[in-house]
Amino acid sequence: MESTPDDDCFAVRQAARYASQMYDRHLANVGLTITQFSILFRLRSGRWRTMRMLADEMVMDRTTLLRALRPLQRDGLVASDASTSDHRFLSLVLTDAGHARLEAAKNHWRAAQNEFEQRFGTQRSAALRRELLDMTGS
Repeated sequence: MESTPDDDCFAVRQAARYASQMYDRHLANVGLTITQFSILFRLRSGRWRTMRMLADEMVMDRTTLLRALRPLQRDGLVASDASTSDHRFLSLVLTDAGHARLEAAKNHWRAAQNEFEQRFGTQRSAALRRELLDMTGS
């Protein structure tokens, strides 16, 4: 079945793949994907977060989040531990190495952001961002 011009889901997913590929290309310079960058960015505060909290914040299922986290944990960028209040919950925090990688990645993220805004337009990008964040309640 061919997608119809009014297939909103297809259009959003196609645009997301296009944007992700652009950001991934830039962030590859520091060995991160855009999803991994987003995880590091959300953990930058230094306070422990549970997997559920992070998954909810990123609007991701926990299985997908876990797949993205494994290389970050393996590389020592994110530390995890069983929650002190409930051992069924895994808590996450950014390590010093994670902070350093995030800092190194910021210029590459900014380059991707600039490329996107050059292609799409600064005002259109801002309006699109507002609409998409409003859609997820972020």
